[in-house]
Amino acid sequence: MTILKETRGGITRRSILKASAALAGAGVVTKVTGFPAIAQEPVTLRYLSTAVNQSPAIAAKAGEDLGIKIEYIAVTTDDVAKRVITQPNSFDLVDTEYFALPKLLPSGNIMGLDASKITLSDKIASVIRNGTVNGKKVGLDGTAPTEVLYLPDEEATEFAGEETGFLTLIPTTYNADTLGIRPDLIDGEVSSWASLLDPKFKGKAATLNIPSIGIMDAAMAIEARGDMTYGDKGNMTREEIDKTIAVLIEAKRNGQFRAFWTDFNESVNLMASGEVVIQSMWSPAVTAVRTQGIECKYQPLKEGYRAWASGFGLPVAIGEREKDAAYEFINWFLSGWAGAHLAKQGYYTAVLETTKEAMEPYEWAYWFEGKAAEKDIMSPDGKLLEKAGATRDGGSYDERMGAVACWNAVMDENIYMIRKWNEFIAA
Repeated sequence: MTILKETRGGITRRSILKASAALAGAGVVTKVTGFPAIAQEPVTLRYLSTAVNQSPAIAAKAGEDLGIKIEYIAVTTDDVAKRVITQPNSFDLVDTEYFALPKLLPSGNIMGLDASKITLSDKIASVIRNGTVNGKKVGLDGTAPTEVLYLPDEEATEFAGEETGFLTLIPTTYNADTLGIRPDLIDGEVSSWASLLDPKFKGKAATLNIPSIGIMDAAMAIEARGDMTYGDKGNMTREEIDKTIAVLIEAKRNGQFRAFWTDFNESVNLMASGEVVIQSMWSPAVTAVRTQGIECKYQPLKEGYRAWASGFGLPVAIGEREKDAAYEFINWFLSGWAGAHLAKQGYYTAVLETTKEAMEPYEWAYWFEGKAAEKDIMSPDGKLLEKAGATRDGGSYDERMGAVACWNAVMDENIYMIRKWNEFIAA
């Protein structure tokens, strides 16, 4: 018996498909369904990300459409980065945030993605490609995706300053984040980030205990309150870090914060229970509270939004067979179904055109155009999210993403910042 072993440059699904096409052109009729006979088992892609970025429905649909098995590896935001740096052989596909790239790329463990293999690479949303929405520049404090999107080549460990044929990450989801509130438990209007530190909400406020993000939410609140003005909220000086942490410690000692959450489900439970009425929050968490029939709002604020973006990356250690499958999965991901599924959780997607094509017109009008819902809006799992007539918090895509003030980031003084943040948590 001859054993065929796959190696770099060896037998891949792509080479077999090409051979099949050549045979067909020569008058030999072949039928290729799924993976060819020599690859008896379907390809499995080990998908590393936080749990909030993992959808069983997307994995099931990819298996149905592509014959590719998605095996999720769920870890925390910080542990995604740690695993990329210390265990690059333990995954085949990573869904990580752009702000982590200044830490990840120098490790040499992430390869540049060949844009020519990404069918819709030129259709990626402009806010990711060049930091604009509808032709207007958005705020670029922090690590804006456009600043870390391009590489000189596949093996680069430094970013390119302009558009090239290689990309660091292919966007999966992004959003404009703000504060979540329980309007049914709050008297009066919340219109500013400063409300997070307002003594009116003493013991009823919460923030997330992810230092690089939590400190930016704090900076938005502190600057809005007029305590100080930052040069770049996503890349603070030591003096700015010290002043920020001092304000947070004072607020904590005065009993401002009910909790510091690290897990998506914690934020949902805090809000749904009413223990917290205002907090740092993520869009799908607001969705999760609403699907319980509890009033929860993602409140637009006059200072703008803190934005983030995640994307697919490939490890340099990936096998050729898995690499081919990963490109196929990424192209499928951008083709519409996955984008529409995620958009119904409140996320924005890489290719708006294909997402629109995969959604019902009334859904697109609600989620992306800021229009009143013509019909009830349902979550991806079929639960009632909004009744007909409701409008999306913050309005349209252009209104929300066009009002971005800063992006999640890893600061130059990151180690110092984390040490000071831990002093705040322990205070």
